[in-house]
Amino acid sequence: MGNSPRILKHRNKNLIVIQARMASTRLPGKVLMDILGKPLLLRMVERVSKVKTKARIVVATTTEKIDNKIAKICRSEGIEVFRGHSTDLLDRHYQAAVFYGADNIAKIPSDCPLIDPVIIDKVFGEFERTRCDYASNLHPASYPDGNDVEVMNSRCLKKTWELANTPMEREHTTPFIWDRPGRFKIKNVSCENDRSNSQNDYSMSHRWTIDYLEDYLLIQKIFESLYSNNSDFGWKDILRYLDTNLSVKKINEKYVGVNWYRNFLGELHSISVNQTKMI
Repeated sequence: MGNSPRILKHRNKNLIVIQARMASTRLPGKVLMDILGKPLLLRMVERVSKVKTKARIVVATTTEKIDNKIAKICRSEGIEVFRGHSTDLLDRHYQAAVFYGADNIAKIPSDCPLIDPVIIDKVFGEFERTRCDYASNLHPASYPDGNDVEVMNSRCLKKTWELANTPMEREHTTPFIWDRPGRFKIKNVSCENDRSNSQNDYSMSHRWTIDYLEDYLLIQKIFESLYSNNSDFGWKDILRYLDTNLSVKKINEKYVGVNWYRNFLGELHSISVNQTKMI
């Protein structure tokens, strides 16, 4: 585990942590790539800020010099910034939770600029309704890739911070929780509960996350096409747009289904080969 956390300075029930850094191995600097005249990260914070759940939002970046730019841009826009470990994201989230005195912590990666705040509220709602330790829309996933929401209580996060010891568990923050369903009370939110959908699982057919240049080009096109008419466009609006603009959907087609699970199938007990794809 990391060092002891800093002294609690604030008190907030819900904390939304958007993890961000410049040193992406596949697409360096992706979080600051331009979307309609603003950095991608700011467009994402704009969307997350529309949640109805009362929560404090913080961008959690690293203490590395390269990430000074992220901190500067966020602070210039009035966005709170927390800085922590560069590779131990479990420690970074835990330290942020303690610093802000959060009871419940939502983990949202910065490679989800099209994330729908309605989905965030749904996961928070399930978490609060069931009083579980951990709720997400990822186990199993059913929303389009790029709508990743995980919410956990502070006790669960602390226990995970204390016990998780493999590099994979520290880097990806939550596998210690959801890969051990017998240890924690876990709930999942699925889009199959929405009867307006004819399809129940979009996780391996639609990719709206950003790791590669093609992902950026797709996301850029979606913003350019939908934002001016409705800045609050949601995931269903994107589906309808892509259904009628198949050439756009095909921009990042070769990466659909590719996710980080593929590198750890030997370590993850609850993930099967049909939940990921090799490049």
